Amino acid sequence: MAAATFPTDFIWGAATSAYQIEGSPLADGAGASIWHRFAHQPGKIQGNDHGDIACDHYRRFADDIALMRVLGIQAYRFSISWSRVLPQGTGTVNQRGLDFYRRLVDLLLEHQVRPSVTLYHWDLPQALEDRGGWAARDMPQWFAEYARTIFRALGDRVPQWATINEPWVVFDNGYVSGQHAPGRCDWAEAGAVSLNLLRAHGAAVDAFRSESKQQIGLVVNLVPIDPATDLAADRQAASRMDAYLNRHFLDPMFLGQYPEEMREMFGPAWPAIEAADAALIQSPIDFVGINYYLRLYVADNVSAGPPRARIVDKPNCPRTATGWEIHPAGLIDTLRSVRERYGDLPLYIMENGAAMDDVPEPNGGVVDTQRVEYIRDHLRAARQAIGEGVNLRGYFVWSLLDNFEWHSGFSKRFGIVRVDYPTQQRIPKSSARFFSSVIRTNGAAIED
Repeated sequence: MAAATFPTDFIWGAATSAYQIEGSPLADGAGASIWHRFAHQPGKIQGNDHGDIACDHYRRFADDIALMRVLGIQAYRFSISWSRVLPQGTGTVNQRGLDFYRRLVDLLLEHQVRPSVTLYHWDLPQALEDRGGWAARDMPQWFAEYARTIFRALGDRVPQWATINEPWVVFDNGYVSGQHAPGRCDWAEAGAVSLNLLRAHGAAVDAFRSESKQQIGLVVNLVPIDPATDLAADRQAASRMDAYLNRHFLDPMFLGQYPEEMREMFGPAWPAIEAADAALIQSPIDFVGINYYLRLYVADNVSAGPPRARIVDKPNCPRTATGWEIHPAGLIDTLRSVRERYGDLPLYIMENGAAMDDVPEPNGGVVDTQRVEYIRDHLRAARQAIGEGVNLRGYFVWSLLDNFEWHSGFSKRFGIVRVDYPTQQRIPKSSARFFSSVIRTNGAAIED
């Protein structure tokens, strides 16, 4: 089918997350998060960077919203710091923290920028980690209490909500590899963490239905997985990795059970989803958000733990500064596969972007031609998917600003706007001007 134009009501947005840009993590009565604790442990973050200042968005949000308006950004996806609102994770609300998000939402609406709020983007209150974190059986109740607090404060003014950003990253990087906060490496509790993420998502959706008439969904990172060779062992490894990474959370939400490969990989310790939990996990949602960045090649690795596969670097592939392969065609495959496996769901690309080795000009500007090409090529892929009938409703570029890039610290820049960290000056890059033209023309500029 020929490529389509973008729908007239297609949403063009930019995305960030709380710990990556806000700074002031303990200001005005906020509690510590696991990322605040983790980033202050020597050796955990490249350059021993941390988010104490980051982009200083907590103090500069009004200027950042004004910049969004100049660029024509229609929607802004951001996350809420749980411990800023509930310093202990549960119990007493910190009104000053909650008021920050009230002011943020009010100003976005005043500037005609649609808020898109993610409840959890990895920064669990440290107080809850001290009580067991995502492995604790009570976590879904704690999350629902937090969610209800936010819904009651903002639910009438925010049209789009996401419960959890990339639960697979929370599970794998936080509790399996230990590369992210809280830095735990425990295969034995991995199943409990996975199940509690799903249960917490369902509990938040149920809370939402009793408080709001807006839309709510989940955001997952999806990655095309190809076998490194045609050998049967590598094809099986690719299937395991696909189950581990891509089907891990969507299958329970839409099909009621984990992929069979999960128990095969983890053994009897991997939890079954009981009927009561299945009903909760399958609480109907309004959309699925997809974060898309790269493709992976994998080979069999029977001596390793789950998913018993190793990532293989293919030579001569274009890559970003993070080493991720640039593969726009994989976005079409990803959108198509979600529709085929789970049905004709409203979909949003909630993150798509690239870290590049930006080199400032003498005036501080950045001509980031590679990032412009990356965004253009992925938008062409998105448009083709729409032409094939995929129900794609919007695209959010990652990221609005250069920011704290988790374990890479400030060494990687994803922003379409450069942040000069010593001065906190915001300088739109060529990619910002390009994306602004895309919005202004509802996508026609990708052919210029």
